[in-house]
Amino acid sequence: MIPRYLVDVELSQLPVIDKDVIVIGAGIAGLFTAIKASEHNSVLMITKKSLLDSNTRYAQGGIAAVISDEDSPAYHRQDTLIAGAGLCAHDAVDVLVHEGPDGVADLIQMGTQFDQEDGAYALTKEGAHSQRRILHANGDATGYEIVRALSEKTKDHDNIEVWDDHFVIDLITHDGECCGALVQKPDGSRVYVRGKATVLCSGGAGQLYRYTTNPDVATGDGIAMAYRAGANIQDVEFIQFHPTALCYPGAPRFLISEAVRGEGAVLRNIKGERFMERYHEQLELAPRDVVARAIVSEMEITKSTFVYIDITHESADLVKHRFPTIYEFCLNYGLDLTTDWIPVAPAAHYMMGGVKTDLNGETSIKRLFACGEVSSTGVHGANRLASNSLSEAIVFGRRIVHRINNLEPFCAEVPSTLESPVRMASSIQAVVEKRLKLQKIMVRYSGLRRDGNGLSKGLDELKRQLPIFQTLLTKREQYEFANLLTCALLTTQAALSREESRGAHYREDFPERDDLLWRKHTVLHREHGVTEERINDV
Repeated sequence: MIPRYLVDVELSQLPVIDKDVIVIGAGIAGLFTAIKASEHNSVLMITKKSLLDSNTRYAQGGIAAVISDEDSPAYHRQDTLIAGAGLCAHDAVDVLVHEGPDGVADLIQMGTQFDQEDGAYALTKEGAHSQRRILHANGDATGYEIVRALSEKTKDHDNIEVWDDHFVIDLITHDGECCGALVQKPDGSRVYVRGKATVLCSGGAGQLYRYTTNPDVATGDGIAMAYRAGANIQDVEFIQFHPTALCYPGAPRFLISEAVRGEGAVLRNIKGERFMERYHEQLELAPRDVVARAIVSEMEITKSTFVYIDITHESADLVKHRFPTIYEFCLNYGLDLTTDWIPVAPAAHYMMGGVKTDLNGETSIKRLFACGEVSSTGVHGANRLASNSLSEAIVFGRRIVHRINNLEPFCAEVPSTLESPVRMASSIQAVVEKRLKLQKIMVRYSGLRRDGNGLSKGLDELKRQLPIFQTLLTKREQYEFANLLTCALLTTQAALSREESRGAHYREDFPERDDLLWRKHTVLHREHGVTEERINDV
C-alpha cells in the first residue's frame, strides 16, 4: 500500500507561508494560469528546476485553434473525437474547440509571436487534422516561444512570486479539501505553503520509459501526489509514443515533429522501402499510435533499431525555413535534413490520462485543480490529436482561474502531524539503479504493445520496489523515484484491466476495440482501487 504522505512531519513546527493561489509547475499550464490568477490573487509558482524547464519548451508543431475562415469548431471537434477513439468527453471537447481561439488571443496579448505570412497567421496542418489550424512560432519552436513570452510576462506581475529549485513533496488535505502543500527548499529545509486554491501544472510522466522526448523533470509528481491525497486518476493506460524521435548514437531522443510528415516527409525501413501503405490508408499521416506500431513492426521485420524519415525530395529552402530548430539540431550530429534520411524510432511522449477534473479543472478534492498534461479533462480520450495539448492548457487554465475567483473564503485546519509508517534510511545510488530498472520494466511490459501475461509480470516486478515507501526519503531523486513508481503501478494496473485495444493502448491478446464492453474510463483511487466509469454520450 502506498502511504498517504512520503515523509514524517510535524506541520505545527514548520514555517507557514500564506498565498491565495499555489501553482505547481512552470510549463504553459503553470505560467498561463499564474498570470491569469495574479489579476485578482497573490500567486506562488513553485518549480523544481526553473521556468524554462518543462515539456512545453520542447513542443515544436504548434497550437491547434480555429482561426481560418475555412475551418470551424465542428471540424476541430470531429477531428478530436476521431483521434480520441471513442473515449473523449464530448462536453470537454466542445469547450476546447469553442474557447481555443480566445485562449490563443490571450497568448498573443501576453507577447507570444506566432509566425505570419502576408500579414496573416501562418497555419499548417498536422496528422489527423482535416484543416490547416496549427499556429507555430519560429517554424518549429512554438513551445519555446510561448514559454519565453509567458516567463517574461510573469516578471511584470508583482502578485507572482516564483520559487525555482523547490520540490513539492505532498499536498496537505483536511476533510476532503486541499489546504496547500509541503515544500522542500534547496537547502533541504521544509515549509508549509497554505492557499485557498492549489493548481497542479506539473506535466507528464515520460521518465517512466527509458526512451522519451520529455525532459528529466517529467517524473509524474503531480499524478502521484494527487493519488496519495485521494484524488481520482483516470485513463493513465493511454500513453502516446511519438513515432519519430531521433535515434542516433550520442544524441538525445529529440523530437522530429509530426509537422515534418505534414509537409510531405515519408518513412522508409532500413532497406529504403516506404512501408506505411501496408498499415493505414492515411500513410504517414495516420494517427500517431498506428504510425508508432508500424515503425516497431518494421524494425522487428528488418532486425533494426530504427527506420528513416525522408524529406529530401522537398526544396532545401523550404525545409530550413519551416524546420530551423530540427535542421540545426540534426546538423550538430552530422545529419543534414535536406540531403540525409534521418534515423528515428518511437519514444514516450505524452500521457492522455491523469488527475480527473471537471470542466472547471477541479479534481475530486475541493480546492485542488489540475491543468495541462497532469490532468485528465476528457479532451484527449484514448489518443491526443496533435497540437491539442497546448490549447487544452490555456482553455482550462482560463476556466480554473474563473472558478478560483468565485471560491468562498478559506479557513483551513490541518492535522499537526503527517502520519506515516516507520521508515529506514535509503541511499541515492540505489535509487538511480532502481529508476533505470523501473524504466526497463515499463518498456518491456507496459510499452507500445502489451499483453496480459507481460503486464502481470511487470506489476509483480514493480511491487517488489514498494519497500521504498518505508524508507526515510530526504532528496529530490528519492521523491521522484517514489512518484515514478506510483505512476508505473497505476499505468500497469489500468493497462491490465482494459482488455481491448483502443487508441494508444494496444493489447496483443485483445487486438480489437470493444465498444460494447470498454467504451468507459478506467478510474484509480487510493482506497477504492480500480473502478470503471461508462461514457453516456453516444
